[in-house]
Amino acid sequence: MSIELVHELPRRLRFKSIRLANRKLDHLHLEASLSSLSGVRSVRLNPIAGSVVVNYDGQASHRMAIFRWFKERFADAITITLPDGEYNEVTPSPAGIFVAGLSLLSLPLLKPTARRLLTYAVVAPTIWHGTTVLFTRGIKVEVLDSLAIGLAASRGEYFTAVATQGLLNLGEYLEHKTERHSDALLRYLLKPLPTQAWVERDGALLQIDCSELIAGDCIEVGTGDMIAIDGKVIGGNAAVNQASVTGESLAVRKEMGDKVLSGTVIEEGRLRIHVTRVGSETTTARIAHFIENSLQQQSKTQCLAEDLANKRVYITLGLGTAVYLLTRDIDRLASVFLVDYACALKLGTPVAIKSAMYHGAKQGLLFRGGQAIENLAEADTFVFDKTGTLTSGLLEVTDIKTFFPKDWQPDRLLALVASIEEHATHPIANAIVQFARQEKIGHIEHEEVDYLIAHGLTTHVNGQRVAIGSRHFLEEHEKVSFKRFNRTISNLLKQGKTLLYIAMDNHPLGVVALRDHLRPEAKTVIHHLRQLGIQQIVMLTGDQHDKAMALGTELGIDHVYADCQPEDKAKVVKQLTAQGYKVAFVGDGVNDAPALISAMVGIAMPKGADLARATADVVLLNDDLATIVEAKALSKATMQLIHWHFNLSTAINTGLTIGAVSGVVSPILSALLHNGTTIGILLNAMAGARYKQFR
Repeated sequence: MSIELVHELPRRLRFKSIRLANRKLDHLHLEASLSSLSGVRSVRLNPIAGSVVVNYDGQASHRMAIFRWFKERFADAITITLPDGEYNEVTPSPAGIFVAGLSLLSLPLLKPTARRLLTYAVVAPTIWHGTTVLFTRGIKVEVLDSLAIGLAASRGEYFTAVATQGLLNLGEYLEHKTERHSDALLRYLLKPLPTQAWVERDGALLQIDCSELIAGDCIEVGTGDMIAIDGKVIGGNAAVNQASVTGESLAVRKEMGDKVLSGTVIEEGRLRIHVTRVGSETTTARIAHFIENSLQQQSKTQCLAEDLANKRVYITLGLGTAVYLLTRDIDRLASVFLVDYACALKLGTPVAIKSAMYHGAKQGLLFRGGQAIENLAEADTFVFDKTGTLTSGLLEVTDIKTFFPKDWQPDRLLALVASIEEHATHPIANAIVQFARQEKIGHIEHEEVDYLIAHGLTTHVNGQRVAIGSRHFLEEHEKVSFKRFNRTISNLLKQGKTLLYIAMDNHPLGVVALRDHLRPEAKTVIHHLRQLGIQQIVMLTGDQHDKAMALGTELGIDHVYADCQPEDKAKVVKQLTAQGYKVAFVGDGVNDAPALISAMVGIAMPKGADLARATADVVLLNDDLATIVEAKALSKATMQLIHWHFNLSTAINTGLTIGAVSGVVSPILSALLHNGTTIGILLNAMAGARYKQFR
């Protein structure tokens, strides 16, 4: 593919290719791919000139990496094109602005007949478009614009007609560019993954298409490379930039056993990675799917804004007609028609929401559309499922208590539990299996394991039924009594420990005690949520009452629900909702999905189960509870910005309408002030809401 370096300055390269002028080309994807290279500071594409300018840090190695990208990946990057619906749509062009401007300068120099013909030629597209809209969609703002311009042209007010047309062209062009830019900001987050990878096959290192990778492969990535898959490090070490996925600004050191995510970039070092997820299952693909779906979802405020805007078109039409019948003044009629409530209301709201989604994603959180932002802004009650949210979820084994030490020594009991729990993926199972490996405990053979979500496991060992899980599960479902050992159990619970109960053939064998650690930021997060107007904070936990209350008091929780079963979580959320509270639920487990759905807004932690993330309205990308505060502050500020825009637009346009009715505001001034207001609101919306940073 022909691409040449046409100019070079220190830290700046300019390349040119005729293929860069392809109107179907998704320029954002190409810019994002180049921007992912280490050392690249900015990328500016000029489709008209067919060139791209790359600014970088000046390092020779990074310069070579840029040239290598054009040699190896440019051909693939230019094959990524926009969907037909995007590049075929009618796009406002600045040409209309220049035509109107030149026509205004030419009018005084032309004879009357030429003036009339030139004016009709300039305003004809708007009049035709307004007529088409009238017969296909009914009375909309385009109809009012065409009426106002048509009236001026028909009365011989050519300067007014052309000047108004120019202002409409300018407003339409800037509005379109602003709205498209808000979409572009979000699409810019979806950086394209590399198309090829180095994989180990039959003892050799081969370069293959990423589409051919499968789970279980082993790949190698080095400095400057973007990781194309999700996987686990099995060799090497590297500093990995995760900003595009988690929002973390600093590179993270990755070593043996660490997980790596697709879309992250190796800044320094080299890794051998065991592939666990490819294609549509990778983190980047799921984030992309999440964002693309979010762009299609409208909030209640967006729908209300569009409804009000459409209704006010009829009010404007009726008012203009009444003014003309009373005054017989065409100028007043045209001035009224050119005051349009619709643009600022209909365009300002989605642009502000998309801007919030973009800024949220940059900070490590994803909103599932505008409704999620609106709901989180309105939430007055936060419900936390303790484990994995207020606590780290990283449990450690502290005690192995056997009730029959002669038959079941602690090591043997641990071997039994670890052998069965290795088939589960919840935090307790992971902690026990990891502890058993550290202690080099052997494996006990068993039959197939049955897993009852959030309750426990059952299997058979040498023909004997083994049950492991919560006390409630063993006593209610397995009919095992632990009353004889209440003193031992109570002492462990008073120490704030989580217990896993073990029984064989309906007889208790012992318990494994684990300790979870409170997140260091938990108390600060709750304090900041109260500063943001949260009325009450609720904690749900399966812990026994004394332990739960002690933790609740330490954190300043308003209401604590102890001894909670999985099915209780959704019930509590529904009860609070029935009492009139607007509930946000924060969870991370499979059993949290019903509560996440039942709440007005569900928030999923990054290490949570796939089902929890799939059902949540807001997904955190980095494991920092403070991100929840940022999400609340951002959503609240965004809705305040939208309401302020709504009130400002209504006030200004109402003032313009009064001026138009009284004859103070001319058609040209009406168009100028109205379009200026709309453009100002759109630019302010795109800049995003300003709010206090809590991190």
